[in-house]
Amino acid sequence: MAKEKISKIYDPKATEGGLYKFWESKGYFTPQVDWEQKPFVISMPPSNITGELHIGHALTMTVQDIMIRWHRMRGEPTLWLPGNDHASIATHNVIERGLEKRELDDLLREIGYPVPAEGRPLTRHDLGREWFVRLGWAWKERYGGYINQQLRRLGASCDWTRERFTMDEGLSRAVRAAFIRLYEEGLIYRGKYLVNWCPRCGTAISDLEVEHEEEWGKLYWVRYPLVEGGYIEVATTRPETILGDTAVAVNPDDGRYKGLVGKTAILPVLGRRIPILADRAVDMEFGTGAVKVTPGHDPNDYEIGQRHNLPIVNAMNPDGTMSEEAGPYAGLDRYEARERLLADLEKKGLLIKVEDHLHAPGRCQRCHTMIEPLISEQWFIKIKPLAERALDAVRKGRVEIIPERFTKVYYNWLENIRDWCISRQLWWGHRIPVWYCNDCEEVIVSIDEPRECTSCQGMNLRQDPDILDTWFSSALWPFSTLGWPDDTEDLRYFYPTTVMETAYDILFFWVARMIMMGLECAGDIPFHIVYLHGLVRDEHGEKMSRSKGNVIDPLQVMDEYGTDALRFTLMTGSTPGNDMRLSLEQVEASRNFANKIWNATRFVLTNLQEGHQLLPGDPWHREDLALPDRWILSRHNRLISEVNRLMEGYQFGEAGRQIYEFLWGEYCDWYIEASKVALYGDDEKARERTRHVLVYVLERTLRLLHPFMPFVTEEIWQHLPHEGESPMIAPWPEAGPVDEEAERAQESLWEHIRAIRNWKAEEKLGPGLVLLSHTGISHDLFIGERATFERLAGVQEKDWVAVLTRSLDGPTIVTGPFSTVLEIQVDKGKERARLSKEMEWLDREIARAKALLDNEKFRAKAPLGVQEREQEKLARFEEEKERLCKKLEELS
Repeated sequence: MAKEKISKIYDPKATEGGLYKFWESKGYFTPQVDWEQKPFVISMPPSNITGELHIGHALTMTVQDIMIRWHRMRGEPTLWLPGNDHASIATHNVIERGLEKRELDDLLREIGYPVPAEGRPLTRHDLGREWFVRLGWAWKERYGGYINQQLRRLGASCDWTRERFTMDEGLSRAVRAAFIRLYEEGLIYRGKYLVNWCPRCGTAISDLEVEHEEEWGKLYWVRYPLVEGGYIEVATTRPETILGDTAVAVNPDDGRYKGLVGKTAILPVLGRRIPILADRAVDMEFGTGAVKVTPGHDPNDYEIGQRHNLPIVNAMNPDGTMSEEAGPYAGLDRYEARERLLADLEKKGLLIKVEDHLHAPGRCQRCHTMIEPLISEQWFIKIKPLAERALDAVRKGRVEIIPERFTKVYYNWLENIRDWCISRQLWWGHRIPVWYCNDCEEVIVSIDEPRECTSCQGMNLRQDPDILDTWFSSALWPFSTLGWPDDTEDLRYFYPTTVMETAYDILFFWVARMIMMGLECAGDIPFHIVYLHGLVRDEHGEKMSRSKGNVIDPLQVMDEYGTDALRFTLMTGSTPGNDMRLSLEQVEASRNFANKIWNATRFVLTNLQEGHQLLPGDPWHREDLALPDRWILSRHNRLISEVNRLMEGYQFGEAGRQIYEFLWGEYCDWYIEASKVALYGDDEKARERTRHVLVYVLERTLRLLHPFMPFVTEEIWQHLPHEGESPMIAPWPEAGPVDEEAERAQESLWEHIRAIRNWKAEEKLGPGLVLLSHTGISHDLFIGERATFERLAGVQEKDWVAVLTRSLDGPTIVTGPFSTVLEIQVDKGKERARLSKEMEWLDREIARAKALLDNEKFRAKAPLGVQEREQEKLARFEEEKERLCKKLEELS
């Protein structure tokens, strides 16, 4: 990889692909089992095979890659295990949409399906289960690896030799083994329960797959007649569920209804008689304080129904139409039934009023269809015993959550957890490993497909049609990918893993379930650290969405600015657990940083002698070091210590910012400029010493930066004198000594130079001026820094110590131990001409502003803010004119 000559500009497109192939060909990503060393392991959150790289992926992969590269450089066996998730509901949605639009006809022909002539949309039911599953595998083969190529573009240094898929043969076996283990322990059971049902997806979904976002709806006030005479009023947001009511409930402390408890209401339209009962779950402040109880269509009502032994009426079908229990509304879509029922209630005088109402109904996370709570026979996990162990693991510190505030959120969810519905009425996914005997109804749970009934030995068996929730197989990811349930070397060496890095919004979906299943199945926690990152929002803090038009495509950003610029922006703009705002201006700034260090390297290389080799050892112990050399070496060693501290504390963003400040500010802006004094001088020994320090500090700092910006640092490092093949496997720098005295002395000189530069900028001194200075030095360390001072301050030193013995006229700059009196030598004619031109421009702008502000139409029509800005401009121009007048007077 050694380079002959560095180009004038850095071109990410020309370098990144080749560099990644170089890393992969060298086997840098694949660790070896070494029982003498403790490994560092991350299980990559598996990407959906439906997906493409989005900005959230880019953030999580960048964070993980930084950790992986850092630990690899520290010499640890480092495994980052990649993979993809079959994502049953998501894959169903994308394939079914493709079938409906007839976009998958070519894929169907590939698998041999007799594709009908173009025309009506296809559904999965047209294909049947077997063909649909075949289509799923064909989809996976065509598109499943697409995101992996995108991860390569991002620089993800994961071990592709160990790549896994959640429906691989080995992982499928692990899923069946886990199911059987939990079933045999009595933790998995089948029963009827109220579940979240998505009519669009046609399946039950867990509580965590239901999104609740506030939106405006309607609150309907309905009057229920009483058998004993009179009425009771209830308020509901879902009037169609009135058809499934089995009671009306009030709070026992509500004095308005004490006389009605125990009486009987008549269900509007259907005429069904239902009791009025008292239950403390009723919110007296909602609506009328009396609520309809629909145990078959509301989770809170279901609990009330269980307490009071109410019957359950299922008024709705799984496809969102009304059932036979809905009487005259049977067969209607739920929303059509709502409108007809409301019309009928109004005719009967039972609809009192309708109000706008802000609420948060449940919607399917995948398709955003309004979910329906329905009674359904499903498979469940008794989750509380597993949750207790998962709680204990965090409470005792075996698993640490970063940032710590999410620990309380984790506790709250697990302490109030409900049984997990793990069955889904879909086809693509892990089939539940349960068979039923058609002859004797024996239930057989087996890791392999049984040939005969274990009870009657009959061979007339049918498998349960449901599949398992995607999160069931994902919960096994940290150990199933390493060979569990077999006792493999990888499992023994790499498990438990070290860090689980993911977004905070799937702490419950995935992280908590991995902890529960790791403890139950693998016998140990799945990881020691949970690192949670936030969401990436747009520059205004808004959530990115295609409908808003504010989505930032990472692939386009990498094309335009380079991968390193995107990675560095995502990392330095984020902190653990907090959302970040992202703008292309930030990415552009990171691109500029890459260009800055590229140009700094070109400067260093042009000042190296031909055939220059990396000088051995740390230049710190050289006896000929000048003050700037000692300063930059000390600052470099201090940087290493600080970066190590921040990385150990998982403050990766701040570590990146510290490296940025050092390279841009201290190394490029100060030390490189100071180095020119020696490099352009006549002292060869001084030139050699300066080259040594320049290369030493740059090469080691590039190693610090490599985990953040791997491509540009690799390309630069290969041009510099170096030892080894790649910074990826070069040793992580160790901090050396610091020289606090040199740092204080040099910083005071830099501070004084900055003060002089600021004065010159404020005075807007024109070109061609010669600035002379008389500087008092109060420390011996500065005696050798006259040339550096003159070059960086832009002055010519007239008398080094004269200011100590006599007073001089002119502006005086005082900072710390320095006092500099400035004298300006100027060609008065040229300066008067320059200032006069500037005065003419100001006069024009002042006249324009006054005319605009005096214009009656402008004052009448222009917004107040626009008028205020014009007033501010006029005041600023007049102030500047006054300053120029004084300067012209002085020159006269």
